[in-house]
Amino acid sequence: MSVAEAIRTRRTVRHYLPDPVPRDALDALLDLAVEAPSSWNLQDRSIVAVTGDEGRAGLAWATGGQPQPQEAPVVLVFVAEPQSWRDDHGDVHEQARRSGAWSEEFAAMFAAASREFQQDLDRRGLLREYAVKDAMIAASFVMLAATELGLATSPMNGWDEAKVKKVIGIGDRDDLAIALLMSVGYPAEERRHPGRRARERNVFHEAHGVRAAEDGARRE
Repeated sequence: MSVAEAIRTRRTVRHYLPDPVPRDALDALLDLAVEAPSSWNLQDRSIVAVTGDEGRAGLAWATGGQPQPQEAPVVLVFVAEPQSWRDDHGDVHEQARRSGAWSEEFAAMFAAASREFQQDLDRRGLLREYAVKDAMIAASFVMLAATELGLATSPMNGWDEAKVKKVIGIGDRDDLAIALLMSVGYPAEERRHPGRRARERNVFHEAHGVRAAEDGARRE
């Protein structure tokens, strides 16, 4: 399945078969999740894979009784780490140097520029927003990879963050934030595509509200 096919065929599934997700399939999903890009390559997100009955029951409680955690054999919790930029990222820089992606000079420059950028975000209260964005990108990778593997997913909103954090053991971590919950499993229902608005409704050129024909007229 191509990426384009995965995008077009993916549907949000709320009901699941009890069949477990094979460990190698789950590992493949998580491997692909960590390949997702992140701002300044900080990789400021983590994923908690919840597969046990107790954990999934806890997430059902945290989501107000939604069916996905009760039925899906796996629920992934995407955790944003807004303060991770303060940690040592020497391993990240060393890996990039070893692979030939970064030179020694670039790594040093990149590290200094990243810290300056994060300090500015901190001053403006935007650290959480940026970390959540990075976590959501990883979640998008998982949804498409799961589709290619024949698995269904449901990106979940409508949860109580404090309860979710308690269930996954970070109830006392104010430095972490919950970005998204995602159920993963084999579908017990067939969801039809509800349709999307025409591209012209939501895609603009050069400026918001300017459609392609209008942009072409302006250029003539």
